[in-house]
Amino acid sequence: MQQKGSRMTISSSLNAGVAGLASNATRLGTISDNISNSSTYGYKRVETDFQSMVLASGGGTYSAGGVRATTQRLIGQDGPLISTSNANDLAVRNRGFLPVARATDVEAGNGNPKMLLTTTGSFRTDSEGYLRSTNDLMLLGWPANSDGSIGTFSRDSSDGLEPVRVNLNQFSAEPTTRMSLGVNLPATMTDAGSPGTAQPLSVEYFDNMGRSENIEASFTPTVPASGTSNEWTMVLRDSASGGAVIGEYTLTFDDSRGSGGNLASVTTISGGTYDGTTGTAIVNVDGGPMEISIGRLNQNDGLTQLGDTFAPLDVSKDGSPVGNMTSVEVDETGMVHAYFDTGITRTIYQVPLVDVPNPNGLKAMDKQTYSHSPESGAYFLWNSGDGPTGEIATFAREESTTDVANELTDMIQTQRAYSSNAKVIQTVDEMLQETTNIKR
Repeated sequence: MQQKGSRMTISSSLNAGVAGLASNATRLGTISDNISNSSTYGYKRVETDFQSMVLASGGGTYSAGGVRATTQRLIGQDGPLISTSNANDLAVRNRGFLPVARATDVEAGNGNPKMLLTTTGSFRTDSEGYLRSTNDLMLLGWPANSDGSIGTFSRDSSDGLEPVRVNLNQFSAEPTTRMSLGVNLPATMTDAGSPGTAQPLSVEYFDNMGRSENIEASFTPTVPASGTSNEWTMVLRDSASGGAVIGEYTLTFDDSRGSGGNLASVTTISGGTYDGTTGTAIVNVDGGPMEISIGRLNQNDGLTQLGDTFAPLDVSKDGSPVGNMTSVEVDETGMVHAYFDTGITRTIYQVPLVDVPNPNGLKAMDKQTYSHSPESGAYFLWNSGDGPTGEIATFAREESTTDVANELTDMIQTQRAYSSNAKVIQTVDEMLQETTNIKR
């Protein structure tokens, strides 16, 4: 019986040595993978952990259980960020993932493509206008409304996400909805005996189709029989409406010390009613309403009456003519902006950040992508910078989390452990040979 127990112990030692070789081979595999991907953007290193295997023993004998290796990819670990020259080189600073889809899934056109997660990517527009990374991943986002706002989408589902696609040949125009008239009227023209000549002012605006039209304003002084009236009549005409009058107002200016030259009162004759608190009136041009700002009462932030010179000092408007799209960029909040050569910017998508309770439980895929799993928990889509997520860093890529110096140190330790386990097997083999020789 004693000899049988001894042989069982020797056999368990052999099995333990074999298990040690296999476990250290597994560790060497993770180390080699980590080192080979030390320059791979977005790579998350794999860590190997050893667990002892204990077998029942007693009666003065001991059976070696050996060791078992387990591996885990540290997806939740952040790599350092480096700066780049491409505005659409994106990386997630701190927690969160970018939603992407394989280009093959998108091009197949089989409904919503499967959402994958990544922490970095270098995106550029391809021939079809998709924002595609260098490893054929397409960025996903929520489409914006025509006014640039983002609608309401489900945050625990990827159903509302679609590949970010732009048309670089797209034209765009912004209609003018607001105009500001900062004009100085000559005070001398409201004196008795002045000629009472109307002062014209033409201000260009853009209609709903991006065409150029004009608001033709005329300022006619009220000339009294004696003294000074400090009063003008402002008439606004719209060229798109055939020169029709869209607003007429009587302007009275203050001539007191300290407030001289400021608007004292505005009387509406026709058109939208003047609001003295905001200094604006709403008139209707051919394409719709337009806000005209002439300044608040008793303030010098619009029309003034000073000196003897008619001077348009600060005339401005919003809107723009038809322009070509020149570039597309993603900002830190995840908003995708289209830029036009006329200087306007439009929001066309929003890219959310995806968060899961256990990032290390995600299922690792190729091309530094991951998919959610029961171990990772349910995902949730956050606005960049909201909740537990970080923010999107532009002009940046995330480097590999591999530390080559540490991996080389681990390799030396693994090599020695492997050699030691091989020595155990050699020793057991010699001992079994001795046992065989006894029977001879």
